[in-house]
Amino acid sequence: MSNTRARLPQPVASEHIALKARNVSFSWESTPLHWLPGDPFTTHTINVLHLLLPAGERWFVHVYKQVLPLIRDERLREDVIGFIGQEAMHSQAHDEVLPHLREQGLDPTPYTAQVDWLFEKLLGDRTLPPGKPRQWWLMERVAMISAIEHYTAFLGDWVLNAQELDRRGADPTMLDLLRWHGAEEVEHRAVAFDLFMHVDGSYRRRARTWATAFTALVFLWQRGARFFMENDPTLVDGKASFRDFHRSGRAGTLPTTGDMIRSIPRYLSRAYHPSQEGSTEQAVAYLASSPAATAAEARANGAA
Repeated sequence: MSNTRARLPQPVASEHIALKARNVSFSWESTPLHWLPGDPFTTHTINVLHLLLPAGERWFVHVYKQVLPLIRDERLREDVIGFIGQEAMHSQAHDEVLPHLREQGLDPTPYTAQVDWLFEKLLGDRTLPPGKPRQWWLMERVAMISAIEHYTAFLGDWVLNAQELDRRGADPTMLDLLRWHGAEEVEHRAVAFDLFMHVDGSYRRRARTWATAFTALVFLWQRGARFFMENDPTLVDGKASFRDFHRSGRAGTLPTTGDMIRSIPRYLSRAYHPSQEGSTEQAVAYLASSPAATAAEARANGAA
């Protein structure tokens, strides 16, 4: 493991919060296929989350259970355990949207089968000899999760502030799912990075795995958006393009291309720490008002 403790980026101390999984549930009966009225492209671009996250976050949990024995800091261990609980709940919540899509005539199985293969086979455990080869593959995946979490936190911060979705009448249940998830991504945004710095911290690995993760996310997202648009039963010759993404970003219904590009040097800066981005206060405030999160809290208190 690299000895990087002397040059670790410094977190914002006030941003730390104890993490807990919220056992949320959502009812999709009243949610239309195009949950952002009149905008199938934005709807389906965001819907790609439901295709990627169930398998991806199960993979996070699987990798982190393997790295738990390497954690020597008790507070970080608690953070990672809280992160595991939240990610498992995210996977379940997005997975439960898929039957609703099928009922609306849009079967995501051909795409999700490919995503499952990616995380379970290509990025899954490998038959490697014990020692350095096995350790190398574990550290590669821990670093890749850190890079991915940079973008999930970026998207979480964006959706918490995407008022254009409200103005355009986005379905409230879908919006609550996205903002509950986004708020928890902001809430735990430093955990993956802190874990990587704790068990490895190699800057070369951070930069290399960022490039891999970013390229894969762009490829998978545009492929998923095209899959949805081409298979939407209400559209004739549905298409998705980077021009559509850029246009929706300028309209405020998706992140802007410029914001996405500017996020790159921030993560690659040697002084980067995730707590320097987003607002834990805003995330916690949303979780205190989220219909799904408050209902989960009430059920938990009732059970107690």
